[in-house]
Amino acid sequence: DYLRRGLFEKDKLTVATMMTFQIQQAEGLVDKRLVDAMVANAGAVEPVPMTEEIATFLPENLWNKLKGLEEALAQGEDKVCPHFEEISDKIAMDAEDWSEWYNSPTPESAIFPGELGENMKPIEKILIVRALRPDRVSEALRAYLSESMGASYVEQPPFNMLGTYQESSASTPIFFVLFPGVDPTPMVETLGKSFDISAEKGTFVNISLGQGQEKPAETMLEKMALSGGWIMLQNLHLMQSWLPSLDRKLEQCAETAHSSFRCFISAEAPPLPYMKNIPEALLQACIKVSNEAPADLKSNLLRAWACFDQERLDTCSKTKEFRTCLFGLCFFHSLMLGRKRFGPQGWSRQYSFNTGDLTICADILQNYLNTSDSKSGVPFQDLRYLFGEIMYGGHITDFWDRRTCETYLSVTFHEGLLGGAELAPKFLSPDPVGMTYSSYSAFIEGSLPAESPPLFGLHSNAEIGYLTNKTETLFGTILKINTGSGGGGAGGGNESLKSTLDNLMDKCPHKFDLGTIGERAEPLLKESHGPYVVVATQECSRMNKLLEAIANSLAELKKGLNGQLNMSLPMEHLAEALSIGQVPGRNPFSTVSWERSAWPSKKGLASWFMDLLQRNSELRNWSDSLVLPKALWLPGLFNPTAFLTAIKQVTARSKSLPLDKMSTETFVTKMKKIDEVAGDGKYPEDGAYIYGLFVEGARWLSGEEAEGHQYHVSGTDCEGILAESRLKELLPLMPIMYVKAVTIQDTWKPTAVGYMRAEPDLYNCPVYTTSDRGGTFVTLATLKVQPDTSHKWVLGGVCLLMQTDQ
Repeated sequence: DYLRRGLFEKDKLTVATMMTFQIQQAEGLVDKRLVDAMVANAGAVEPVPMTEEIATFLPENLWNKLKGLEEALAQGEDKVCPHFEEISDKIAMDAEDWSEWYNSPTPESAIFPGELGENMKPIEKILIVRALRPDRVSEALRAYLSESMGASYVEQPPFNMLGTYQESSASTPIFFVLFPGVDPTPMVETLGKSFDISAEKGTFVNISLGQGQEKPAETMLEKMALSGGWIMLQNLHLMQSWLPSLDRKLEQCAETAHSSFRCFISAEAPPLPYMKNIPEALLQACIKVSNEAPADLKSNLLRAWACFDQERLDTCSKTKEFRTCLFGLCFFHSLMLGRKRFGPQGWSRQYSFNTGDLTICADILQNYLNTSDSKSGVPFQDLRYLFGEIMYGGHITDFWDRRTCETYLSVTFHEGLLGGAELAPKFLSPDPVGMTYSSYSAFIEGSLPAESPPLFGLHSNAEIGYLTNKTETLFGTILKINTGSGGGGAGGGNESLKSTLDNLMDKCPHKFDLGTIGERAEPLLKESHGPYVVVATQECSRMNKLLEAIANSLAELKKGLNGQLNMSLPMEHLAEALSIGQVPGRNPFSTVSWERSAWPSKKGLASWFMDLLQRNSELRNWSDSLVLPKALWLPGLFNPTAFLTAIKQVTARSKSLPLDKMSTETFVTKMKKIDEVAGDGKYPEDGAYIYGLFVEGARWLSGEEAEGHQYHVSGTDCEGILAESRLKELLPLMPIMYVKAVTIQDTWKPTAVGYMRAEPDLYNCPVYTTSDRGGTFVTLATLKVQPDTSHKWVLGGVCLLMQTDQ
C-alpha cells in the first residue's frame, strides 16, 4: 500500500507482477524458467513455416513467438513444462477451435481447445496468451494476481488523505505528484481545518514557487517548523537549482521542529521517463503520493463540465447558442485529452492540454457571442481558428497533430451543433431547451456510450495496439530491472552472453570496398541516373560506419570477458544491452551506441540484427552493379529521403525542369510481388517502384474488392483505395508503390512537410520510419480514398510505416 501510493498508474501492475513472481519463486510455487520465458517472449531461432490451417488466422510473427516458447520450455532432458512439447503441432491439430479462441474478445478467460485445456497451470496459460494474444496479457495478469495473491494486489482503495497524514511526522514531508485535473491543495486545506489549522489563523501557508520565492519559502519554512504550523510548497519542478538547498533546510528544520509541523510539497513529473527534476535524496525523505485522476472519456468530460456552473451558463446574452457551443467545446477538450492513451497513433508527440485551455476558450466564446449582432449566428470559423491554431494549437509542435486537432474541431464544433449534431458515434449533442447545468451532467452520465476507440474516430485495432504496447512495456521494464546495471556478464561467467556475442561476431558482415565502388561509380555519375548512384555510394558509406562500430565494440567486449582487457563502462553497457536483447544505445545513458550510426528502430536485438543482414544483402546487390533495382526496398535505406530527392533530380534533369518546382506523388500498383516487377523489364516513367511499407489504422483495398477503383498512370496499372482495417490486422503490408516526380501545381498548398493536395478523393498520408511517429517522419504519400472521407482517415491516425516493432 505504501509503495503503490507513490506509483504512477501505468507502473502499478508492473510492480505487483514483479513482487508476485519473486514471492512465488522464493516459495517454490513457480519455476523461474517459466517467468523468464514469459518476460523474454523470444521468437524461434530459425523461422518455421506455418501450416495452411494456422496461416488462415494467425500472423507469422505470433507463430514465431509460439515456436520460440516451444524451444525455450520443451527442449533438453529437464523439460520445464511437458505441455509445451510440440505445442505448435497440438494447436495445428485443432486449428479451427484455436481460431475461435484467438478471435475471442476475452481469450484469457476462455478454456483452451484440445488437450491443452486440461491440467494447465494458470501461469502456463498466461505464457500462451503472451505469445498469441499479447493485447490481453494485462487482464490475464490481473486475474492471476487477484487469484493467487488477493484482490488487494490489483484493486486499490481511493486515496485517503487522513491515513497518509497519520503516517507522516514533523521530519517526513508529503510529496504530491501533480497531474492534470487533480489539485492536492483543497485536500490539504480541508484536512488542516479538521486540526484547527488554517490560513486565517496564520498556521497554514501556501507558497507557489517561482523566481524570487526562495528566501520567502525558507523564512516561512523555519517559522512554521518552530510554531508547529503547516506549509505547502507547490511546483518544485520550477526551482530545480534551489532544491538541494531546500533538502538541506528540511533536514535542519526537522532537528528542532514542533511535533505538529508538517510540510507538503508538489511537483510535476518530468516529460520523459529517464529525466530527473527532483533530487533523489529529497524524494527518499518524503511520503510520495501519485493520486491520478481517471483518464477515460466520461471522467474527462465531467471534469471539463465541472469547470463551469449554472451562473456561468446564464451570463451570456445568447443562452441557447452558448450552452450548446460550450458543451461541444467540452467534448472536444475531452477528445484531445483522451486520445493520449492511444500513444503515437493518438498524438505523435506528448502535449500538455489542460483545463486552462478550456476555460480561456470558453471566455473567448462568451465574448464573441455577447458582442456579436443579435441576428448574426455563431462565428464558428473564427472560433475554430482561435481554438485550433492559438489555444490548443499553441501546444502542438507537429504538423500532422495540428491537422488532427483542426479536423476534430471541424467535426465537433460547427453549425450543426445548434440542431443536435452527432458529436461521436451514437452520441448526439443535447437540445439546449430546458437544459440546466445539472441536467447536462446527468446527460453525460446517462447518454455517453461506453468508451471505445471509435468514439475518438479510431479503429478498434487502436485499442489492441495500445494494449500490446502496454504489455511490451511492462515486461521490458521487468527485464531491465532484473538484469541490473552490472551487464549480467561483467565477470565473464555468463554463458548466454558469450553465446550471443559469438553469434553476432560470426554473422556480422564485412565492410564494403568503398574505393572500388567509387571507381565504378565515377563514370556513371554523369549519366541521367547519376543521382541514384550517389544514393547507393552514400548508403555503402553509412553501412560501413555502422559495421565498424559493431565489430569494434564486440571485439573489445570479447577481450574484456576473456580477461585480456579491463572491463570499461562502455563494455558494461554493451554487455547489459546484449543480455536483455536490446540494441546498444537505446538506453539514453548508455556510453556505447549502435543506434547512433543506424536507422530509427524499435525492434529487439535479434530482429534488428536480422534486419541489418537483409539491408546489407540488398545493398550489396545494388552496389555490385550500381544499377537501380526494378523495385527498391525503401525501408532498407539509412536515408530514404535522399532516394526520394534523387527521383526528382533524375526527372528534372531529363526534362530540363527546375528542381525546386518538383514534388512527388505516390500510386499503389496492382503488383504485390517483386517477381511481377522484374517480369515487366521496364523502369517506370518519371519515378521508381518501391516496396516494404505497412499501413497503420486502415488497410489497402485491392484485387477483386477494388472493382471500379482501377486507373492507369505513366504506363503503370494502379488500383485500390483505403478501407477499414480488419480486426487484429494491425499493420498490413502495402502492395508495390510507384513514386512519381511531378511538377508543382498552383492549386497545391505548400506546408512544412511538403505540398498538400486538396482533392476530394485523395488522402495526404504521412510516412514514418517507426510507430513512434513524431521525429521519424520521412515524406508525404498520396493515397486514393472514397470522395470526401479524408477527415475519417485523419482522425483514424492512418499513416504508412517503414517497419514494424517486431
